Formats: sequence, C-alpha cells, structure tokens
Amino acid sequence: MSCIQLEDLGYDGFFESGRGSDGFDVARVIVEHKEVYRVKNAAGEYLAKITGKHMFTASSREDYPAVGDWVTITDAGGQQAVIHQILPRRTMIKRKHGGKNEIQIIAANIDVAFVIESVDRDYNLNRFERYFAIVKDGGIRPAIILNKIDLISNEELQLMTDQITNRFGGIDLILTSTLSCEGLNILKATIQKGKTYCFLGSSGVGKSSLINHLIGDDLIRTGDISIRSDRGRHTTTTRQMHFLANGGIVIDNPGMREVGMADAGEGIDSVFDEMGLLAQQCKYADCTHIHELGCAVRGAIESGELDEEKYQNYISLKKEADYYEMSEQEKRRKDSDFGKHIKKAKKQLKRYRHKDY
Repeated sequence: MSCIQLEDLGYDGFFESGRGSDGFDVARVIVEHKEVYRVKNAAGEYLAKITGKHMFTASSREDYPAVGDWVTITDAGGQQAVIHQILPRRTMIKRKHGGKNEIQIIAANIDVAFVIESVDRDYNLNRFERYFAIVKDGGIRPAIILNKIDLISNEELQLMTDQITNRFGGIDLILTSTLSCEGLNILKATIQKGKTYCFLGSSGVGKSSLINHLIGDDLIRTGDISIRSDRGRHTTTTRQMHFLANGGIVIDNPGMREVGMADAGEGIDSVFDEMGLLAQQCKYADCTHIHELGCAVRGAIESGELDEEKYQNYISLKKEADYYEMSEQEKRRKDSDFGKHIKKAKKQLKRYRHKDY
C-alpha cells in the first residue's frame, strides 16, 4: 500500500506559507459533525475538537473549521486530536443561512464548484446564477452539471443546452446520467489529481449518485425520489470529502433548499459583468437601474440586447446582498453602542466605589 503524502490531500506551498512555526502537524478537515471533526493527514485519520481558547476567541462562524480546511493538530491518543489553528483559506463558499443573517461555511479551499441541476425537477437558470454568485465571490471557478438527461428527449435537452450556452457563455457544461452512464467518463476526466471539487445543488438532483460512480462504489447512501414529496427519501446530511483513485478530491454536500446572499457583492458583479459595463454608460453614477431616465441597463433591455429575466435576477440578488450588508452594519453599530455602554457603566461603578472608600 502506497504511503499518502499531504500533497495527495491538496496541500501545497500556499498552505505551507501560512503554517507558522509552532511545530504542530497539519491535517485536512474531511468531515464536519456538530462540535467535532474528522481530519486526515499522512499518519491517518482522527476525530478532532477545537480548543476551548479557540472557541472563546471565535467571533463568527468563519472562525470555526469547515470541510476542506487545513488545520494544525496535536495527537491526543486513541485516534483523537486537538485542533489549534485554521491555516489561511485560499477560497471559501459561504451563504446566508436562516432568517437571522447567519453565515454558513459550505466548504473551504475548493478549486472548482460543480453546480448540479436535474432536468426533471429543478432546472432553473436563475438558480444557476444564484450559485455562481456565492462560488465566484469565494474565488472559485464554477461549472455546470445537467443530470438525469435520460429522462427527457434529445430535442428537450438541446433546448436546455442552448439556453445555458446563451445565458452563461463559455462556462463548462457536462451532461450526465447515472442510469445510462452518459457523460460520466467526461466528468471523471475533468477531475484532476490534487484538485478539490465541491458538488452543490438541491436535494435529489443526484450529487451523491454521481460521486458514487466516481468513487467506483456505493459508498454514499442514496435513495429514490418520493413521488408524493418530490424529494429524496435518503439524502446526504453531512458534508464529506472523498478521495478518488485518480487523485482527485470531491466534496459531497447536503441539498440546499435556499442559497441566500451574504456579502457576495463581488461575486454578483462577476456573474453579471455585462451589467457593470452597461452601468458605466448610465446618465447618473448612482443609478439603481430600476426607474432612472438615461439608464443604459434599462435601455439594453428595451432594445433586446439584455435578457429581462437575467436583469430581474440581478436586481433580486443585489437587493439580498445589500440588505445583508445593511443588517450587518446595524448589528455592528448596536454591538459598538453596547460596548460603549458597558465601558461607561464600569467607569461610573469605579468612581462610586472610590467614594465609598
């Protein structure tokens, strides 16, 4: 059996430069559970927890490890370890999760994100753009997998591929079916040794089935789609990293019902770069591209140069990202005001005690 090297797990000079000089071993987070992680390095796999100090000093979810992270550890015996530090991340996918402006880290240090939709149940161009925004905001290259193509006619498939090509230009598109095995060899050939690929999509689009075919084993439990609910009865519930025989690294993710925009402004601008170019021609520098006279974006829609549906999705995503940013600023302001209140109260208490003594 060949010896595993850190490079086989995706380690390179970028992470080595952020390692520090504490002398601790490094490992990669391959599974994330509640308050415990499974990490892997050349010596093996460990169940690991972060230190109490790390937990105390963490100010947000981004300060905790995520699948794909490189961390420094010490061996605690019995295949257990303690996580001391998260090495600087090269890339990261995050989204707004829930109604409380909470951030969820989906995965870290990803090279390519495969955004998967199935032709039978959730095909939607706007949803592709929503995923692209959070992927590109994290510095990651997106690609499309259109799955379960055996369920529609060649004419219907051609219509979908034409729509994707017209909307997204030169983005990589792979057509797959785990039933007929169509496109699976193309997908496998796309995955390179030492690179990390994240599979994103709604529940039931076939992410786990595709990864099982790449692994060559039914390692991930999958289930049929319930006709009544149109959802998978057995779907992925934990983010997990898998290592392919060709040296590629893939991450399976639980299906996402919503992909909320956090501070993804740069990602949105990257996805809708033609909007930015048109905006430079607007009459007003602060044009919202909604109702102003002399708006080049609105003019492009009226002339047919710009797709109306794409424009509406752009406005929707920008509003979400702007709302999140305003909410964060308000939260920071309240935290600052509260801190000032506590500081003032401590000073008053100190003066009061001084008078008594």
